[in-house]
Amino acid sequence: MKTFEELGLTKELLDVIHQKGFTEPTEIQEKAIPLALSGKDIIGGSATGSGKTLAFGAAIIENLQSNGNVQALILTPTRELAEQVAETLEEFSKNKHLTITSVFGGVGIEPQIKRLRHTDVVVGTPGRILDHLERHTLSLRNIKFLVLDEVDRMFDMGFRDDVEKILRQCSPERQTMLFSATISRDIDYLARKHTRNAVEIAVKNQVDPSKLTQVYYDVPANMKFSLLVHLLKNEQGDLVMVFCNTRRIVDFVERNLRRVGLNSIAIHGGLTQNRRSRVLEEFHGKGTKILICTDVAGRGLDIKGVSHVYNYDIPSVSSDYIHRIGRTARAGQEGKAINIISDRDYESFKNVLNRENVHVKPEDLPAFEQVQIETNYGSGFDRGRHFGGRNRPSRGSYRPHRREGGYSRGSREERNEEGRRHSYGDRRPSRDFRRGPSHSHRHSF
Repeated sequence: MKTFEELGLTKELLDVIHQKGFTEPTEIQEKAIPLALSGKDIIGGSATGSGKTLAFGAAIIENLQSNGNVQALILTPTRELAEQVAETLEEFSKNKHLTITSVFGGVGIEPQIKRLRHTDVVVGTPGRILDHLERHTLSLRNIKFLVLDEVDRMFDMGFRDDVEKILRQCSPERQTMLFSATISRDIDYLARKHTRNAVEIAVKNQVDPSKLTQVYYDVPANMKFSLLVHLLKNEQGDLVMVFCNTRRIVDFVERNLRRVGLNSIAIHGGLTQNRRSRVLEEFHGKGTKILICTDVAGRGLDIKGVSHVYNYDIPSVSSDYIHRIGRTARAGQEGKAINIISDRDYESFKNVLNRENVHVKPEDLPAFEQVQIETNYGSGFDRGRHFGGRNRPSRGSYRPHRREGGYSRGSREERNEEGRRHSYGDRRPSRDFRRGPSHSHRHSF
């Protein structure tokens, strides 16, 4: 392992790195920083929390001199990641006096326009960057550095065309760095089209497979929330993330957890930017230990100390499952991923089990009481029913008059989160699946 001094960084940046308490570079930093400093285009495969911001930011900080023009553009998929990257670059560049501006939707555009007149580095989401380009309030003619961070997530969210439009307006005489947790065909095509002799870098997964436990519980749909409550009250853990597929379900879960006395906080794309920032501050500060979220919080954000990840819904894209559970079992700590599945999750869960390096074991249901819930149609629960143990009643024994959260197919907007489709339906698997995944589906994570 090299030291930061051996990577070729100047004293101004090294002083900040040491002040922040960093003693040695991460793997992605050790591999990427020397290449970036030498001007190489880079395609980096690295997971969230691996230190990518400094990996690409070091070259930007070392090589730019403030001149009032936008000289570097960093594209991110979400507002939160844009803010986080901008804040990190501001900290690392304080001795170079670079001006860093983050731009994203959900807030007023006029203050951004004023800041863009005198900024060196722009960090933004594709939609808002295009807004500024169309208004001619941003020029990319003088771009020396172009970074695409979490590009796979940008493509998942439907930003591919926007990204292509932006890249066409960037100066061709630039250094391009592309970072992604996974490299798909679309990303490979983008890299070949928009980079020059790029060097590929891949680093190990930050999750320690020996310290990650993955389990699933199979329950009727109307028992999902009750099981979640039981597990949250009885699992011993620190920070907890509960993932749902849509904003509507996030709100339902957060509202009802509070009703049963579990202090939780929600984040999704439907909240204002100020609200989303306050949520993350509260969760980071450990004022609230349960974060209910969509995949908007599953990628890019550096949230440390997560002991448990719950999948209240299974993601329709199996790679999102990997990113979700990657929030835990980091830095040598134990972690647990708990999947609560019902009939509407079967198809997606099969896709998860078919991925390589995934090992999820079935768990017998504990004895738990169904709690009262509040849906869009009022409050209610199945009176006096308890559920659990090895001798499960048949699925037909539970025919709820409504599903938790009032689930219905609903409108297109209700089935989408950040442009992603997740449809429900009765996709019951074979009898063998309900007993647990077959041996052929079991892999080591």
